[in-house]
Amino acid sequence: MDTRPEHLLALAERCEEASKPDRMLDAEIYEALGYTVRRKPTNLVSRRAPAGGIYQQGSLWKTLGTVSGDIEVAVGLLRQKAPEWGWSLQCMTGENTAAFQALVAECTGNGVIGSLALCAAMLRAFARQDDSAPRQRPAPKP
Repeated sequence: MDTRPEHLLALAERCEEASKPDRMLDAEIYEALGYTVRRKPTNLVSRRAPAGGIYQQGSLWKTLGTVSGDIEVAVGLLRQKAPEWGWSLQCMTGENTAAFQALVAECTGNGVIGSLALCAAMLRAFARQDDSAPRQRPAPKP
């Protein structure tokens, strides 16, 4: 599990660059937000049974949500991890394209679908929160 701000920001970039939902990205987002994730073994992944897995919440194991592809899952995860944060999502339409822009705790994210935009903004907000936390400096040696 890597919750460093640099990793969260890199993951937000991947959300913005993604052209469709991705189950491996789902697992990495859950891990970045502090969940223990067990991925489905690669030999069990097929066209009819896509990649996925389970995550631990307390003492229970639950099916890994499609956070990169389902806005309800993304909003649920945001509400669970940061219930006090405000958020918004809007569709920006242009010539032959539609894109989404999300705002979470004053951090923005863009994506081809709303859930990816929301994930990008959420990851940036967590990175900013972690980056602004005071760091413990080692005491000088005598």
